Amino acid sequence: MKANEHLQGGQSGAAGEQVSVLFIADPGTPAALAERVAKYLPERLRSRDRPERRWTTCVRRKPYLSDEQADFAEVIDAVDPSSEREDIVVYLTDLPRREDTLPVVGEVSADHKFALISVAGVGGVNIERRVRTVTELAIARVLGEPELMPPGAARRFRSAQVEDGIRYFAPSGLRRLRLLSGMVRANRPWRLVTGLSKVLVGAFATGAIALATDTIWLFADMMGPWRMSVATILSIVAMILWLILDHELWERPKSPVERNRSVLYNTATVVTLVIGVVVLYVALFCLLLFTARLALPSELLSRVLGRGVNFSDYLTLTWLLASIATIGGALGSGLEDDAAVKEAAYGVRQRQRIEETRTQSNEAG
Repeated sequence: MKANEHLQGGQSGAAGEQVSVLFIADPGTPAALAERVAKYLPERLRSRDRPERRWTTCVRRKPYLSDEQADFAEVIDAVDPSSEREDIVVYLTDLPRREDTLPVVGEVSADHKFALISVAGVGGVNIERRVRTVTELAIARVLGEPELMPPGAARRFRSAQVEDGIRYFAPSGLRRLRLLSGMVRANRPWRLVTGLSKVLVGAFATGAIALATDTIWLFADMMGPWRMSVATILSIVAMILWLILDHELWERPKSPVERNRSVLYNTATVVTLVIGVVVLYVALFCLLLFTARLALPSELLSRVLGRGVNFSDYLTLTWLLASIATIGGALGSGLEDDAAVKEAAYGVRQRQRIEETRTQSNEAG
């Protein structure tokens, strides 16, 4: 068994035909998906296969694809599936694949016993089920056995013959939105909170200091819901803009050919940051609400406001504190180094793609 691999096999007898499938996956989401798909693939294929055939699977984590628009033939040459001892090689990547503007979910070469699956192309919801369906569809196509295809899969994913095999496209309807959601899912935006520790500490410290100022209590009591909402939106936008500009997260196309790709990646970056900063805002709100209830006596708050207070007043105060804290966190993000911000904002392969692109630009310069 190769390093970083595990085997999953059927329970049928050792005698008879055996088909082995090697999953090669980019680190991160594709690798986790490959492990889960490989675990249940033998059982799922046996349910549609002849009983005497045995299926085995193994998984290897290794990134091969650096340019998402590399020709399928170049990917085959890089992976070199003929050098593997397994019968079929399936490569999962979280980089998006497209033909013009159409998202590609998979490419299959029966001659090379190889399939390339774009995890981003299947979308950001029901991701495991969709990857499993495309994988089984690809294996059936490689073997030339349509009975192994999941029911309805061939109709759902439109295909086209290409020079080195067959290309499958995302289902019609909201294709670009599916691709965008898949890219955002690969970035794992919820990790932004834990990845930017200095931002979180700076934001909480700002909110805690503001909590000790009775002027803030009066502002919270007088601002009203719509002003508070505007403050929330402005604080979130300020954080996002600061992260993008200060840490150079915005891609600038160097040619008209790169423009569409840059629009896609920049949109994915903005959506990732919006989700991540909103999660950060909610986390700050909860922390500051707990702190306010613990540290600010209701009698003192009532005396400053000149009226009786209840829990809703603490919620209103915390709402304003969270907005102030988020702006403080935006300033604190300048203390984070670029590598930490990119690690928090991007998936593994997206970071590698950016670094390789910048290295090539520097060499060209």
